[in-house]
Amino acid sequence: MRNDNPKYKDNLIVNLTFEFSIDIVEFCEMLEEKRKYSIARQLLKSGTSIGANVREAQNAESKNDFIHKIKIAAKEADETMYWLLICERAKNYENPDKLFDKLESINKVLNSIISTSKNINKISSTN
Repeated sequence: MRNDNPKYKDNLIVNLTFEFSIDIVEFCEMLEEKRKYSIARQLLKSGTSIGANVREAQNAESKNDFIHKIKIAAKEADETMYWLLICERAKNYENPDKLFDKLESINKVLNSIISTSKNINKISSTN
């Protein structure tokens, strides 16, 4: 297995979203085995995009760029929740309960990062 960049080793949101992406890939493979291709594609795109945007935010060019990328991750998380709700309620779909729990944790961390970053940005702009 390829070693990951050590600068992300202790980064909670990077690690949470990476693990969530792996879970999403596996869940979508299950959906595809059941020939649920349309939902699987949508869920795969939005579910893995959360982590991709979080990872991209780690190399932001400014505080505003960081906040923007984290907000995009939050929007992707909301879209992912939508697709998971469809899976939960539609007949003949796998139950995504485990994914809901992980996504809820990710949303809490993302919202906390956004809130904290905005407050820090306000403080630094007034000085």
